Amino acid sequence: MNQSLAHIALVVRDYDEAIDFYVNTLGFELVTDTYQPEQDKRWVVVRPKGTGTCSILLARAATPHQESYIGDQTGGRVFLFLSTDDFWRDYKQLLAKGVTFEREPKQADYGTVAVFRDLYGNLWDLIEFTSDRPE
Repeated sequence: MNQSLAHIALVVRDYDEAIDFYVNTLGFELVTDTYQPEQDKRWVVVRPKGTGTCSILLARAATPHQESYIGDQTGGRVFLFLSTDDFWRDYKQLLAKGVTFEREPKQADYGTVAVFRDLYGNLWDLIEFTSDRPE
């Protein structure tokens, strides 16, 4: 059997502000932005540049219930893990673009890591794994 994650849905307030943050601040690529008139929504997919295949579906909240989860999809836990081949390069670039880091960089057995918030408050790890990366 050969399976993989294709997309992770991230509930957002507005498509365009989310695209701006993920593309212009985090440096992701915009994979697709297609209007779906039958549902009055857009299919917006972004992903980090590089060799990874998993992407993020930016899903605009359509109900008050969905809106209540914007920025808190995991109850305050780190939600997403952005792996990099050069932690300090990316850390400095994100700082320069105004990204807020909640936890300063630290060296751990598995690599170098720091926690940042996206524009909605979701927590992310920026991480450069060592060769003995945990699964």
